[in-house]
Amino acid sequence: MVSYKELGLVNTREMFAKAIDGGYAIPAFNFNNMEQLQAIIMAAAETKSPVILQVSKGARAYANQTLLRYMAQGAVEYAKELGWEKPQICLHLDHGDSFETCKSCVDFGFSSVMIDGSSLPYDENVALTKKVVEYAHQFDVTVEAELGVLAGVEDEVSAEESHYTKPEEVVDFVSKTGCDSLAISIGTSHGAYKFKPEQCTLDPQTGRLVPPPLAFDVLEGVEKQLPGFPIVLHGSSSVPQDEVDTINAHGGKLQAAVGIPEEQLRKAAKSAVCKINIDSDSRLAMTAAIRRVFDEKPAEFDPRKYLGPARDNMKKLYIHKIVNVLGSDGKAE
Repeated sequence: MVSYKELGLVNTREMFAKAIDGGYAIPAFNFNNMEQLQAIIMAAAETKSPVILQVSKGARAYANQTLLRYMAQGAVEYAKELGWEKPQICLHLDHGDSFETCKSCVDFGFSSVMIDGSSLPYDENVALTKKVVEYAHQFDVTVEAELGVLAGVEDEVSAEESHYTKPEEVVDFVSKTGCDSLAISIGTSHGAYKFKPEQCTLDPQTGRLVPPPLAFDVLEGVEKQLPGFPIVLHGSSSVPQDEVDTINAHGGKLQAAVGIPEEQLRKAAKSAVCKINIDSDSRLAMTAAIRRVFDEKPAEFDPRKYLGPARDNMKKLYIHKIVNVLGSDGKAE
């Protein structure tokens, strides 16, 4: 058993409370490797933003849970080296699908876990979430739950259709489970292909697809039922078209990739939404930089020469999200 506090990490309780009061959202960035982690920590330290390092079940299997623990500990020390005296860094399991997975993460030093029972019948979701909460809270580990289903594909998370969260269910769910935050479905979606072309309209000026607006009425309904309770948005990458264009210009084939407009995320960040998950944007930024190097310098074979630019491009993206979308800069001085 390893306590996250020994690793210098924090849970989400205090950072979420401050975010709701301050009208901003905490960035939750997924990572799978060292370059992504470096970029996240550099961006958070430079902007003095609290940050959540997210690890999916797939990333955990890819990177090894023991290695991840030491990477998280190293991230805290790295942040201090960069001049961030009191880093506010959370290590979070994204989309845990079983009690056993969540328990293992708690035991390995994660400071927050998500149990995703959203695809289960309501009562089974309640029972599973409650079981995880009872275990995690013994060690002061915070628990995120999910109510409603997001469409799209990302790692092992996959659903053909979304089902909006029902505001009338949230009070019962939260009171029965004791979860610390709740991920809801209001029209965001996993992956780089969040919407089918037929769901979008075509901007006559740019020729690009414009996705349907988020269901802010559902969010407002949830806020009314649970005033001041931490709400989470999954599948919130914006799929930057400049990165998509770079990928396609250098041999990629990303067709009709479209994400959530940043102005809608800014609006959400000023509400009770205090955690916004971003994964695909980082993947796109990384891939765009790598493809550019491979295309322009086909003789290059030193990983540092293409992973370095990828890291720099991701850092630029993370700073943009923190400062211009989420508003979390300067909140962890």
